[in-house]
Amino acid sequence: MTVAIEKNPPVMLPNEPIITPQIVAEHGLAPDEYERLLKIMGRTPTMVELGIFSAMWSEHCSYKSSKVWLKKLPTSAPWVIQGPGENAGVIDIGDGQAAIFKMESHNHPSYIEPYQGAATGVGGILRDVFTMGARPVANLNALRFGDPSHPKTRHLVSGVVAGIGGYGNCMGIPTVGGETNFHAAYNGNILVNAMTVGIAATDKIFYAAAAGLGNPMVYVGSKTGRDGIHGATMSSTEFNEDSESKRPTVQVGDPFVEKLLLEACLELMATDAIVAIQDMGAAGLTSSSFEMAAKGGLGLEMALDQVPMRETGMNPYELMLSESQERMLIVLKPGREDEARKIFEKWELDFAVIGHLTDTERMVLSWHGEIVGNIPIPPLVTEAPMYERPWKLTPLPDVLDASQVPAPTDWNASLLALMSCPDLASKAWIWHQYDHLIMGNTAIRPQDGDAAVVRVPGGSKGLAMTSDCTPRYVQAHPETGGRQAVAEAWRNITATGARPLAVTDNMNFGNPTKPEIMGQFAGAIMGMAEACKALDFPVVSGNVSLYNETEGRPILPTPTIGAVGVIDDVAMAVGSRLRQAGLGIVLIGETKGWLGQSLYLREACGREEGAPPPVDLAAERRNGDFVRAQIAGRHVAACHDLSDGGLLVALAEMCIAGGTGATVALPKGTDVPSHAFLYGEDQARYLIATGSPDQMLQAARAAGVPAVLLGYSGGDLLVVEGLVALALAGIKSVHEAWLPAYMNTTD
Repeated sequence: MTVAIEKNPPVMLPNEPIITPQIVAEHGLAPDEYERLLKIMGRTPTMVELGIFSAMWSEHCSYKSSKVWLKKLPTSAPWVIQGPGENAGVIDIGDGQAAIFKMESHNHPSYIEPYQGAATGVGGILRDVFTMGARPVANLNALRFGDPSHPKTRHLVSGVVAGIGGYGNCMGIPTVGGETNFHAAYNGNILVNAMTVGIAATDKIFYAAAAGLGNPMVYVGSKTGRDGIHGATMSSTEFNEDSESKRPTVQVGDPFVEKLLLEACLELMATDAIVAIQDMGAAGLTSSSFEMAAKGGLGLEMALDQVPMRETGMNPYELMLSESQERMLIVLKPGREDEARKIFEKWELDFAVIGHLTDTERMVLSWHGEIVGNIPIPPLVTEAPMYERPWKLTPLPDVLDASQVPAPTDWNASLLALMSCPDLASKAWIWHQYDHLIMGNTAIRPQDGDAAVVRVPGGSKGLAMTSDCTPRYVQAHPETGGRQAVAEAWRNITATGARPLAVTDNMNFGNPTKPEIMGQFAGAIMGMAEACKALDFPVVSGNVSLYNETEGRPILPTPTIGAVGVIDDVAMAVGSRLRQAGLGIVLIGETKGWLGQSLYLREACGREEGAPPPVDLAAERRNGDFVRAQIAGRHVAACHDLSDGGLLVALAEMCIAGGTGATVALPKGTDVPSHAFLYGEDQARYLIATGSPDQMLQAARAAGVPAVLLGYSGGDLLVVEGLVALALAGIKSVHEAWLPAYMNTTD
């Protein structure tokens, strides 16, 4: 029987403190937000009720500063089955199959406790995907660390990489791609963004909306401990000198239990017993139960003393806010409890009926028979704070003329310096710690191509996937940087021959109460929305991570774009390795020699200035569609998009990856200075190796696509006539040496 709060107000538990302004502030609620809570409740809340409001109204869970802007992103297309609002996005990839994917952050926890923070970030995103009925087929990650000379950077790199590898490898899910950058702006606040892609049948997708009065609500997985309490609240504040004391709020993961949970959930999903299912992520039992009831327009009653506990003396507050890992909440059809219990007990997991659904639209919590919480569910959603915070757009910096940037005095040395700088140096030390071949479906591996390609089990179809962002562009001009992040992800998918289909994003920014930071967020969204619309590249899922600041110093604005595309036959996919002599090297796209915000400018000249390269979305679409058609026509042996470091870096990467040199020359008649032509970071460009360059140039002219033959592959040198002549072995040596040497250095 549902208990009306007017007749049965919650009891105060022994030793429960009286709510004070200090306690409210410690829960991250502003005074006006607490006043809003009091109006909803009509009385002072209990501690567990305060904790629930605190978690659900945190930035991490409610998106109160970002929601108004996120609505501007395009989220629909004929192939989109489920857009934002569920655990993950779902797209139709044909043949009755769907790709389910999402990216999420675990930034604050990974800085405090790098191994567990990164590991549980991987575990959480895996659960987001398999809770919808998908078997995960690939993981990716996007990592941003501080200056390599900072005393904590090496420790953080080591812990994060070990955590990602430890969890993903134990789960048996390949980690197939990602990116790693270094910049002093991340010294006190690293970024760990994790992405998972899974496959499900389009008629076997599971959602979180609860349904069915009286249906049982069951808890499955690991027992609940005290780890992760206030994790969502912690992720909604910036760091200060006390951040190390927040170590207890970092969750502890067990990938072996998660593997059991994955198999048990998929086994139960093969029956028709599940009505709704939700993983316990941020805010744990609070968010999972509340979101299921809210989406279904129902209420719930939960007996918290029935929750499996791994620590003694736990109380309702701790149980509702714990973020212990490897847990799920499921609404079953009536009478199916024993069937479900047998499955989970077979997999040696906890199973407990902890409540049922009601028609009251209230969350009623009991503890050994006494009501300890009674919250109306709808206003927790409808009255949740949503801010249109003051914002100030970042003006576009002046365009940096190439004549204002000195050319190299030693061309060979300039290329070696770029190829060995922290951002461009090989990350093999990282991905060799990840099992990227397990499951046997990885067709294009890390550093083999611009995007990873994974075969869809049971056929010839493949999924291409990538993660991209150029934070220095976003810092200089957020709109341009947002456009470029989407466009580069689209190019990377295209460069394999796959059709780009959809995006997941991870919006990593500083303190949104600062107008300039909110302006960065707004500008990035504007640019992303424009690019997604122009490229038919909808956003189907994502995550917002704000307050990435330490002592008032923000990170570079980093709207990471995760992207997925499909190729009908993985045998048709191409990588970026230049493996064969005698191929024509064709540059697709226009080169104006854009050096503003380039890596050459930063690494060779010590300058971070100027406008970032403009993004012509019509040119991106035209050039990309042309490249994809050439790959489909089997005219392309290797393809690499041009981004960080420009043309010469891209060519060097292709040569050392495939073990084949090249001799090229600057096009005759170009008025672009040599250093700007070779190191400029103009967008919408690709390098293609082809056995039929004349045919490709003719096709490009017919399509209105700028294209020029630069030279041919062959030999063991990289030669730019009159400028560069380097042995591939020398380039490869410096390219591969930096990160292992850095990680093996002892202070």
